[in-house]
Amino acid sequence: MPPDDKPMRADALRNRNRILQAAEQVFSERGPAASTEEVANRAGVAIGTVFRHFPTKADLLREIMKGLLARLVSDVEMLRRDRPPGTALFAFFTTLVAQAARQKTVLDLLAEAGTELSIPDAVGMLERSVDGLLTSAQDAGTVRRDVHLPEVMALLGAVCQGAVTGGWDERLQARTLAVVFAGLGPAT
Repeated sequence: MPPDDKPMRADALRNRNRILQAAEQVFSERGPAASTEEVANRAGVAIGTVFRHFPTKADLLREIMKGLLARLVSDVEMLRRDRPPGTALFAFFTTLVAQAARQKTVLDLLAEAGTELSIPDAVGMLERSVDGLLTSAQDAGTVRRDVHLPEVMALLGAVCQGAVTGGWDERLQARTLAVVFAGLGPAT
């Protein structure tokens, strides 16, 4: 939605979506130094159209991040629906780490660019979703009761950052996650 909350025309909405899709690809390929001109070219729109929707590069990156977080929340909800309660949290960890290892994420780009990201609503939605996975895993007995959401979020962030910066292969991902999962699991 535009800042004044008026509904967008269909063509404007299509342009906005094309810009976001192109920007996610361009920034993933080229990093934070990628130009908005390249985003416009890839989206097939004029640079003025990009700036009409996103006045600054930080605004564009922020919107990409909101979209990524929304997709993660959707992934969590799908796991909660499709997986046994005791395994969904572990499946989310595994999927997220694999994605981080395969591609440079916008979060990493934002850190490199020094861009402040203030999207508490989107982050809060993800935290609530992960908290639901944690509670389900604890209720199923696969995660210790003394593990809390801040620890889980810290582990997710740290392991994903390691996968991004280290370019972890599948074996290293699996070994690292096995250690994390053993630490989360009930005492034997």
